[in-house]
Amino acid sequence: MDPTGSRIYYGYWLVGAAFLAQFVSLGIYSYVLSAFMVPMIDDLGWTRAEFTLSRSVGQLMMAATGLVVGGYVDRVGGRPLMLIGATIMSVALYMHSHVGELWQWVVLNGVVLTIGCAMIGNLVVNVTLAKWFVERRGQALAWSAMGVSMGGIIITPLVVFWIDSIDWRTTWQLLALCTALIMYPVALMMRRVPEDHGLHPDGKTAAQVAAGQALAAQADLARSLTRGQALRTWTFYALVLAFGLFSINIVVVLLQAVPLLTDAGFTRNDGAFCILVASIPALVSKPVWGFFIDRWPAQPLAAVSAAFTGLSLGAIVLAVEATDLSLIYVGFFCLGIGWGGMIPMQEVIWGSFFGRRHLGAVRSVGLPFSLLLGAGAPLLVSYYHDLMGTYFGALMAVAVLNVSSGVMLAFIPGPRPGRMPVQELF
Repeated sequence: MDPTGSRIYYGYWLVGAAFLAQFVSLGIYSYVLSAFMVPMIDDLGWTRAEFTLSRSVGQLMMAATGLVVGGYVDRVGGRPLMLIGATIMSVALYMHSHVGELWQWVVLNGVVLTIGCAMIGNLVVNVTLAKWFVERRGQALAWSAMGVSMGGIIITPLVVFWIDSIDWRTTWQLLALCTALIMYPVALMMRRVPEDHGLHPDGKTAAQVAAGQALAAQADLARSLTRGQALRTWTFYALVLAFGLFSINIVVVLLQAVPLLTDAGFTRNDGAFCILVASIPALVSKPVWGFFIDRWPAQPLAAVSAAFTGLSLGAIVLAVEATDLSLIYVGFFCLGIGWGGMIPMQEVIWGSFFGRRHLGAVRSVGLPFSLLLGAGAPLLVSYYHDLMGTYFGALMAVAVLNVSSGVMLAFIPGPRPGRMPVQELF
């Protein structure tokens, strides 16, 4: 039966829970460091490369944690993981306020906080949603991923305001409190799969399933590959590489946006506003991407999104060189449109290629490879800046890699269907 006894399909409640989980986890993991960079390094005497080291370490930790998390979600669901992750994340954020040495920063931000974020973040909630939705998977993932963009709209300006009005140490404490207040109720909402509660994917009734109206879910189950089978396909590694090159854009830009603008003579508020300008179209465009994903092949859409993201970043770099704030805003707006398609299309493509039965295990083993590709990008960009005094060449290289990922995504073939008997899923 429905876990809430409500007539509303419980999967929709999970979409809301996933929205909040990604708002907190990716909002804090991805959006706030840019605002903290200059105040912390001015206060603590670090270089930008040293500050950014925590993010490269974090990518490695996210990869290692993902290996464990995905299979666990398949077996028992996300609730226990998210309760533990919320605790780890809240404590780590509070301890950020006491950082005084570089090694403390790297351990707390790069290791401990990252583990907490991974246990409540997009791998856990997106795998869960992919099990609750098949026909409406694109829309479900798109609406939930709006939480990521909302993080840029709300969290970045709020953090800049708190830092400039109070101080950076108190701001970390406020983030810890907000995380605990939001994430404990969200974690308690999570459920593993609809079949555990006598439900069916997409809210189909038993009568609809009996009448043959759940063919998409049945086909998704039939084509499911195990982790080992997925690893023996060329498609798996091609997707890992393509999405890895795609995703380094957002990691780098969110970290470097405020310093990029302040180096060019603009204010910190201008930099924070650029994140807002990118986040709004990223938010609004997600349901649009989701609408088309459920109706058109996701691969060509992903290729367009990746290439458009790279071209937008290139335009931003040129606009910064020209110190034209209006064109910078246009570039960030376009960048946000490209970002909007990143999460839902990635998750839909993985799910459509490898099925939902073992999706957590397959995604978790693919995630480390993608994250490892991006682990060095923030550090290399900061190191390039420390060496050359400019971001131009490094960010242009990231833009080229994004366009390359779009070309790859357009031509990756699906895995050959196996000849496995359809077994019981649960």
